[in-house]
Amino acid sequence: MQLPTWIVYAVICLPLFATAQTKKERKGELYFSWGYNKEWYTHSDVYVRQPSLNTAYTLLNVHSHDHPGWDEGLFSSPISIPQYNYRLGYFFDRENGWGVEINFDHTKHIIRDNQSVRIKGIVAGRVVDSSIRFSEGNGFYYYLNNGANFLLFNLVKRWHWIGDRKSNFVVDALGKAGVGPVIPHVQNSFFGQANDPGFQIGGWNIGAEAGLRATFFKHLFLEYTNKLDYASYSNLKVYNGTASQSFGTYEMILSLGYTIAAGKRKQ
Repeated sequence: MQLPTWIVYAVICLPLFATAQTKKERKGELYFSWGYNKEWYTHSDVYVRQPSLNTAYTLLNVHSHDHPGWDEGLFSSPISIPQYNYRLGYFFDRENGWGVEINFDHTKHIIRDNQSVRIKGIVAGRVVDSSIRFSEGNGFYYYLNNGANFLLFNLVKRWHWIGDRKSNFVVDALGKAGVGPVIPHVQNSFFGQANDPGFQIGGWNIGAEAGLRATFFKHLFLEYTNKLDYASYSNLKVYNGTASQSFGTYEMILSLGYTIAAGKRKQ
């Protein structure tokens, strides 16, 4: 029985195709990391709108801080309680150092207690321009304490810096930049009226990150980076209304990760 022409061609070309594949370098590299972070925030304004209460005012120039948690005993609580971060990335071009990354930072943003905050606008139909003491005991608090939660979809660039011949120790420089949503956990009280706390999609953020990655024995790595982020929050839930806020963040991040190439270099 005569073989179909396409089978004959396939048998002839298959060895050539296989040879070409053995000479080609697989370019992919997958990695994952987990770590912890420390933040400093710019001062910001908080805009509160409660139409059913005939209330619309601004809290001006509030001071905020983070709550690292890891400085209170990292191994004494679940790993997701302190301010943590994870990255899931893929270098699609290992030779030139280009990759993409899902970049998540669980950051905590708390308006500082016992500060005097200027409030300006309308409260229950009355014009106000005065100061209040911001404290839980006074009926005023504002926590993104289960996360201000920055999620970025990053483009990543890697530059090889130093390393030994067998690649058992390699140090690379990294640059990252991206944009994505913020997913805050919103908990607050104004004039003693508390919201129903919860997570929500609450706006967007944009960020840039730079640092160093030291890789040991080709797979295990330690990464230290500095990051600048700008987040704009909107439609955050408050009692019978919404709040909005924007602020900048400076972060220091230390992560431990594992990387694996999608394929080995062929000769």
